[in-house]
Amino acid sequence: MYTLLVVDDEPLLIRGIRAFIDFDALLISDLYVASDGEEALELFKTYRPDIVLADINMPKMNGLDFTARAKELKPDVKIAMITGYDYFDYALTALKLGVDDYILKPVSKTDIQEILSKLTARVQEAKRAHEVSRLVGGLIPEAGGAVEASNYKRQIQQEINAHIGDMDFSLSYLANALSLSPSYLSSLFKTLYGTTFQQYMITARLDRAKILLLSTDMKIYEIAAAVGFEDPNYFSAAFKKQFGTSPNRYKEQSKK
Repeated sequence: MYTLLVVDDEPLLIRGIRAFIDFDALLISDLYVASDGEEALELFKTYRPDIVLADINMPKMNGLDFTARAKELKPDVKIAMITGYDYFDYALTALKLGVDDYILKPVSKTDIQEILSKLTARVQEAKRAHEVSRLVGGLIPEAGGAVEASNYKRQIQQEINAHIGDMDFSLSYLANALSLSPSYLSSLFKTLYGTTFQQYMITARLDRAKILLLSTDMKIYEIAAAVGFEDPNYFSAAFKKQFGTSPNRYKEQSKK
């Protein structure tokens, strides 16, 4: 079971979350509520929640400062920001601080349920990866020498972040960077991330595309290229499959 901290100064939103969100389905056992950033930080220090849903524009301490402090106390906490379109520049900074996702106001019951479902899944994935690391103890690459699974995951993530817009970035490229064989890395990646390298890259690139759609005036083909898709049509099809709407429609809806 997981614990959730919600930080927002709108009582209506808090009441809606309490009344309409299916916490049992999300495996959330405890809910803590704060109306400003300072109160939220004190609750966070006391209860160390697994998941945080916070307004980016909070009284006393804004969402960015709260995120930085919370991540210092518990680096693996999963945080989603609630933000208005006018504050999206702040949301981009929040993503760099380690925020896992965001939702734009006005939010609906479905929005909240979906974002919490996504965050609980990430908590589960992180705990599973930690357990794999604990059980395996140390993974031994072909070149010799024991390296902990967590160190491999850190190196992999650094390479992905650096090359997410590179169309030529591939499993073979990553394997070469880590001095591993592609077949060994493929198995290692599935163990660490619970999915294939190809599927993970598609998801990561589409998540980056959402940010560019909301924060820039780039054309669809420009965004496709910026996140590593050579074919804009394939990008649009993949985006619609992932999010249930086309890139253009997603951008139009978010601005309303």
